[in-house]
Amino acid sequence: MTREGLLRRSVTISLYTWRRAGPDDVLDDPDRKGWWGDSVPSVAGDKIGSRLWLLRRRKLVPDTLKDAKAYAEEALAWLIDDQVVTAVTVTVERQGNDRMNLLVVLTEQNGETLELAFADTWSLINAV
Repeated sequence: MTREGLLRRSVTISLYTWRRAGPDDVLDDPDRKGWWGDSVPSVAGDKIGSRLWLLRRRKLVPDTLKDAKAYAEEALAWLIDDQVVTAVTVTVERQGNDRMNLLVVLTEQNGETLELAFADTWSLINAV
């Protein structure tokens, strides 16, 4: 698999594996979700996935887009921490009344960038 393919797969897993809700996260049911592997991390405090799933019952308004950006950045921060890339830029775009797109731009050590577009993330979050 190419480096681009590995990065694409890593970003997809990071965004669409549901990270366990934090103690301060507001939930509408008792299910805190989360990947079971986070119970026994190889590095203390290491977590996989994102909290994008917390947006599933919200309306697609500016605050939701702001939170989606923050959750995506949180999920992808490990790429910088582990020196896989030097920068991660996340852009969240509302399209119409029921569509949210994510654009992730990764800047590699050599300065090259890789753009990864995730269309209709809103449907993925809401399992539509």
